[in-house]
Amino acid sequence: MSQFWSDQVRQLRPYVPGEQLNADQLIKLNTNENPYGPSPKALAAIRDAADERLRLYPSYDALALRQAIAELHQLSPEHVFVGNGSDEVLAHIFSGLFLRGGRPLLLPDISYSFYYTYCQYYQVPAEVVPLDEDFTLRVADYTQTREQPPAGIIFANPNAPTSLLLELDQIQQILRANPDTVVVVDEAYIDFGGKSASCLVAEHPNLVVVQTVSKSYALAGLRVGFALAQPELIQGLERIKDSFNSYPLDRLALAGATAAIQDQAYLHECIQKILESRIRLTEALSRLGFKVLPSSTNFVFATHPEHDAAQLQQALRAQNILIRHFSQPRIQDYLRITVGTPEQCDQLIQALTALLNP
Repeated sequence: MSQFWSDQVRQLRPYVPGEQLNADQLIKLNTNENPYGPSPKALAAIRDAADERLRLYPSYDALALRQAIAELHQLSPEHVFVGNGSDEVLAHIFSGLFLRGGRPLLLPDISYSFYYTYCQYYQVPAEVVPLDEDFTLRVADYTQTREQPPAGIIFANPNAPTSLLLELDQIQQILRANPDTVVVVDEAYIDFGGKSASCLVAEHPNLVVVQTVSKSYALAGLRVGFALAQPELIQGLERIKDSFNSYPLDRLALAGATAAIQDQAYLHECIQKILESRIRLTEALSRLGFKVLPSSTNFVFATHPEHDAAQLQQALRAQNILIRHFSQPRIQDYLRITVGTPEQCDQLIQALTALLNP
């Protein structure tokens, strides 16, 4: 700790990402990456963009990418905001939409932990709302009448790390009950098991939908995320961006993300493989005695009644198999396991079988 750190830096508890381990024969099932790689068209577009034009600044308004996103979601480019990964998009949302006279932000107690980091960083008052005993989000907790409306509501859908999905009609209930509150639906995993709330954007001026190309599009290394909302909200996010970094996406990222979004055939082919592997993995874990929550994501959330989750995670790590364990209350007995290729899932099950039945 340096004497030159600001007071804010001293008090921060930074987000802790999933472990990145350099090892031979590594089976990496801890950060929900797509095992099948990006669209070949995206890779070709990146190669084509890597020429002398890199001496020039990239597109200021990212119009080609925003048009591709807008067309996919049946919106206009004015409904689309892009950023350097969905984490940056979320950061701008926190600073641009949630600082409203000390009013609290409502968010689940078990969800993407970056939300809590941003609350601390931007000094957004947080009101943590517990999920139900079965880890479902209780809509009534977000629709009840309050003396003062919250500054915002945010939740991941499907939720991470629980993998559970909230249906569109439930999201609409929250939107209608909070007309003076921004509701942010973080859809990093929506392609694996649900219908996007983007279809509600035109109807609800208080809705912001956040997505990423890191998961289903297999472009986690490119760092591209986006938000969908009515133009007035998008303009607010643009004001934040242009006061922070006017060129958040480089030329290669713009080219690759645009081509990936336009290649829906490849996207759906990869998603189908992952969904098939998710079924096989869930069934195999269940046969080993795990309780597996119904997943709408590219990962499963599982617990074993007779074995310590942290010990299992460490035992697998010793075999170069990475899965994720969270030590926080209520979920310390659970493991989050990314759905890999059939071969990776088989190796995981073989290792677990040996650990559970030595």
